[in-house]
Amino acid sequence: MNLRRAVVLAGWWVIPVLAWAQQPSDMKPVTDRLAASIYTGPSMATLGELTDNVGGRLTGSPAYVRSTEWAAAKFRSYGIENVRLEPFKIEAGWQRGTATGSMLAPLPRPLNVASLGWGPPTPPGGVHGTVAIVADVAPEVLRSREAELRGKIVFLDASKIYAEGYGKAMPKIQAAWLAFQKAGVLAVIMSDRERNNVLNAHGVGWGAKLLPLPGVEVGMEDSKMIQRDLERGPVTIQLTIDNKTSGETTVNNVVAEIRGSERPDEWILIGAHLDSWDFGTGAQDNGTGAISVLEIGRALMALGKAPRRSIRLALWGGEEEGLLGSYAYTQTHKDELDKCVAVLNTDNGAGHPKGWKVEGRDDLKKAMQPWSDGLLKDLNGGDLSSDTTYDTDHGPFMLYGIPALDLWVDMTHYGEIHHKSSDTLDKVDSLDFKGGEVIVAVTAYAIAQSEAPIAPHIDHAAVGEIIKKAKLEDMLVNVGVWKP
Repeated sequence: MNLRRAVVLAGWWVIPVLAWAQQPSDMKPVTDRLAASIYTGPSMATLGELTDNVGGRLTGSPAYVRSTEWAAAKFRSYGIENVRLEPFKIEAGWQRGTATGSMLAPLPRPLNVASLGWGPPTPPGGVHGTVAIVADVAPEVLRSREAELRGKIVFLDASKIYAEGYGKAMPKIQAAWLAFQKAGVLAVIMSDRERNNVLNAHGVGWGAKLLPLPGVEVGMEDSKMIQRDLERGPVTIQLTIDNKTSGETTVNNVVAEIRGSERPDEWILIGAHLDSWDFGTGAQDNGTGAISVLEIGRALMALGKAPRRSIRLALWGGEEEGLLGSYAYTQTHKDELDKCVAVLNTDNGAGHPKGWKVEGRDDLKKAMQPWSDGLLKDLNGGDLSSDTTYDTDHGPFMLYGIPALDLWVDMTHYGEIHHKSSDTLDKVDSLDFKGGEVIVAVTAYAIAQSEAPIAPHIDHAAVGEIIKKAKLEDMLVNVGVWKP
């Protein structure tokens, strides 16, 4: 009896292990169903609801709040029961108002301007003053120019300052704004980089922190004209900005969870940021990513059975201000990150899909290769890139050593709409968009079903080597998210 019982028990343990030992070909019937569900699914219509009915979703704005409520309702409509809004704090709230600028001398003419994000309004009636160019923001240089800059409008020559690299220049520019305030500068202007006076919405520095002085970006052609006129003599400018600001503000991430059928305490996270800048409607930055997360949730629920591991679906706030929502999530959920098997992120627009970025991890690339060859290659997503970035929401998880994948797509034309008023639904290619969704869905399902985690967590030292190699350490230290 004891021997027979031992054999039965041994068999009971072996069966699940054998069931978990699936090859890519074993999963193909289910992943084909996932792909078909997404290709024939409503994601373009859902994207239209978000972009045309809600519009641009600046972090903390009423439009952003509407988008979180809308997204939570969508998750629930798919039958997902565990849906919640998870709050985090940002230092200040900000809403864009009108901004006008004009040159008063040597020749009266309008200027194409927009407020820098999280810049305060000007006093009633605006400000006007002569322009002083600043191309060196070293503290000793600014101290020596205090008397010269008082009562002026500073033209910050960011192209020269950023020549040393974003990571080194950013803290210097942030410190420079405080020095300008101390010197009695009226406002700061920065040149945009796009031809034809096209403006890109952006802020200065990291975090949703109010700037100490009003600031605007000026169209490239207008800024070059200002610089030419300064070579001949004084230039006087008038600026009027009517933004609305507030103090500390609560912002919500939207998080839904499909509980795993066999290992529910282990989880894969699929994420994208829901917030956007406010010039356009945030269709590709990052409406397509956010809708992908929603659509993958719908398609997984349509399978009728949850994968073995849990899948968390996250829509982040505050990405545009410095990955604030995803970073806050890692802090709130720090004690359970050891159970996070992988993070899949999508935030590079809806260009033709290529595959995945493995964020500098050779072990992850090697582990992904069979899945890329066996499942993703036929979906035009079989390529793997070792590039390492901290430019979107996989970043905070990467710093904890969690295997992080960032969807890799063709970004040849992404700059034509990124942060611009042209980032609208009509620029989205539906087939490329759905192709990217399928790659994320199939990859997530494969990782959730696999016998073993896709790759191990790596320690702090190993992460440090990756970010040093990618020349990210200075920037990450400066923004306060990394300690060597």
